[in-house]
Amino acid sequence: MKRKVHAFLFLLLLTGGIAQAQVKDPVVEGIVKEANENSQLEVLAHELLDGTGPRLVGTPEMQKAHDWAVAKYKDWGIAAKNEKWGEWRGWQRGVTHVDMVHPRVQSLEATQLAWSPGTKSKGVTAELVVLPDVQDSVAFQKWLPSVKGKLVMISMQQPTGRPDYNWEEFATKESLAKMKEEREAQTAAFNENMKKTGYTSRTLPAALEKAGAAGVVTSNWSRGFGVNKIFGAYTKKIPSIDVALEDYGMLYRLVESGSKPQIRIQAESKELKNAPTFNTVAQIKGTEKPEEYVVLSAHFDSWDGGTGATDNGTGTIVMMEAMRILKKMYPNPKRTIIAGHWGSEEQGLNGSRAFVADHPEIVKNIQAVFNQDNGTGRVVNISGQGFLHAYDYLGRWLSAAPREITSGIETNFPGFPGGGGSDHASFVAAGAPAFMLSSLNWSYGTYTWHTNRDTYDKIVFDDVRNNAILVAILAYKASEDPATANRERIVLPVDSRTGEQRTWPEQREPTRKGGLD
Repeated sequence: MKRKVHAFLFLLLLTGGIAQAQVKDPVVEGIVKEANENSQLEVLAHELLDGTGPRLVGTPEMQKAHDWAVAKYKDWGIAAKNEKWGEWRGWQRGVTHVDMVHPRVQSLEATQLAWSPGTKSKGVTAELVVLPDVQDSVAFQKWLPSVKGKLVMISMQQPTGRPDYNWEEFATKESLAKMKEEREAQTAAFNENMKKTGYTSRTLPAALEKAGAAGVVTSNWSRGFGVNKIFGAYTKKIPSIDVALEDYGMLYRLVESGSKPQIRIQAESKELKNAPTFNTVAQIKGTEKPEEYVVLSAHFDSWDGGTGATDNGTGTIVMMEAMRILKKMYPNPKRTIIAGHWGSEEQGLNGSRAFVADHPEIVKNIQAVFNQDNGTGRVVNISGQGFLHAYDYLGRWLSAAPREITSGIETNFPGFPGGGGSDHASFVAAGAPAFMLSSLNWSYGTYTWHTNRDTYDKIVFDDVRNNAILVAILAYKASEDPATANRERIVLPVDSRTGEQRTWPEQREPTRKGGLD
């Protein structure tokens, strides 16, 4: 109900400002025209995603992306630099090929996990085994030596590779209920058995490695057709791979039927020297209040199962395009406008936390931060993040945008402060007004968030163009506003679970040496 009230109030603000909106603003008109008639989004996406590819922290591709962004900004006449804040384990993905070689030959859909050790030139060929059902951790310890020289499958065999929406469309009610019941029972049994081993999915790979296993095989299905989530390895010396559900299930069944399947893993990844980590920071200098700042925020890094298109290539190109347009249509802003492309967000908001820690002189003078991270969709939700008067100034800025841009946006004022999830939280914790521009879903959680399918073709450019227009207008109006944004915070309510007063999120230090232990 609260959200509906605020959405209604926001609509009143917009309609109440019709007379003002009818006085045409040439800057706003110029922003809209430039975005629609001379968009660079497709070019930026192609160069970043197809040309550079995924941007895993510590890899040469991440460095290539940083250098590309600086060069692109300079082409537009915008000052930009790569600002070092730490270092990370150096690693580079190479050619990976995984084949079943017994009881028949078949190439498999598989991905080496990030930072996984590579193999020798001939690869690793070994028999597959699955985790046994064990009575307790003592029994599991007795089984462990049997993995020596074997490739161990440590994920559950999924009973269906069809997403729920497909079942709901075609299955009978009885069949759907039966599938869900059996899957829940199988999942519960698998989790209970994992608990009995004394390990978790994070700690088990190291134990298998110590016991002499030849490699670790997982399948982190994302509940959609052909889509797995691809994260990092927990092994130091043996390869870790993720196998698509379809092939993983086949291999699992072959193990269970006694066929003793063997696969060959060839992974040519390289361990490199520790790599410096950067934020790419661009700015258009303010003319009247150069020591006050409007920040356009998006993380630059990605996981590397796909090419990081919607997480967060789209946020990246939105902020770059907005800066390009602002430089052309609003070259002399009152306040300095900064674009921050943060490194290592995926490992804990490290780049933005480092920027906040290293630049208190900027943070204390921030007018607003606009952050975009969660996919290709047009912005549909903005929260006040717990800033008591955010409605006043954010509402004014939003009212300047065309109705076709803002009509689908719901607002929640004053909202609650974000404690994590994306880089706006780093600024919120430091008391700076920072707002997440939350996007329409487009099946983000299932199909593109951290998956092997997060690629250029998933971008919906009409929505991304809307977002670039919105960000450019918000930055313009925040820069022009004669008033400084009020930072007063709400009094947070009592936590119903603990009975204690909720507190504002604390500012946290970044990890400045990552993956080096």
